[in-house]
Amino acid sequence: MHWLSLFRDPYHWLLTLSWRDFFLAISLAYMGLNLLFGLAYYLGGDCIANAKPGVFSDYFFFSVQTLASIGYGAMYPGNFYANSLVTFESLIGLTGIALITGLAFARFSKPTARVMFSNVAVISNHDDQPTLMFRAANQRVNQILEAKIHCYLFRDEITREGKHMRRIHDLKLERDQTPNFKLSWTIMHKIDERSPIYGLATEELQRANTTLTVIISGIDETLSQTVHARHVYSHADILCGKQFADIIFHADNGDRFIDYRYFHDVE
Repeated sequence: MHWLSLFRDPYHWLLTLSWRDFFLAISLAYMGLNLLFGLAYYLGGDCIANAKPGVFSDYFFFSVQTLASIGYGAMYPGNFYANSLVTFESLIGLTGIALITGLAFARFSKPTARVMFSNVAVISNHDDQPTLMFRAANQRVNQILEAKIHCYLFRDEITREGKHMRRIHDLKLERDQTPNFKLSWTIMHKIDERSPIYGLATEELQRANTTLTVIISGIDETLSQTVHARHVYSHADILCGKQFADIIFHADNGDRFIDYRYFHDVE
């Protein structure tokens, strides 16, 4: 399905690729064009001066020189057919360089957040109240200002009319925003009578195909642009009767520090 989006929306497809896949796609397109034009020159016979007749590599490398606007001058078009191909290929080369430059700039300028979420969410007592908790941490050295978090619970339900539907519930959080998100943040949802998971056991969460979607947004203080991060917990990632291991420790001089080696640990 990911490759199908290339034909439906190539611009968005190229923006969402990883850098490795982006360079791979550009390289394949570059090689494909040179092979295509090299074949066209090859089929034209002795149309390129100083190219060895019948040697495809010479025609291929002449295409590389033309497409990249290198023009060493050792080989050059020798007739109208070759000049026509060079004219067309030069236009494609100039357009391609402009498009690739624009795409690379758009990818570099796209704001992103590096937020780490705990591998699991836990349900345990907090202030004598059953509470759903998970962790988030900012992996960059700067801050995310005016950070806000939204939690949505998805589960299968049956309406009073007996119809099956996938319903979305908003989870009320103890604190859903912070003025500066710099280090670690433990997000909590109290499971009281108003909670959609009140009184549900682990088996019931699994039977309802329950998932928890978390979205954090805020302003990156370096870029002054809004950034987003999203994470999904399946029902298997929600552990009952567990609590997170402590990640805040005290140094010998009395200073406090966070040890992220225990970020995902539960006990």
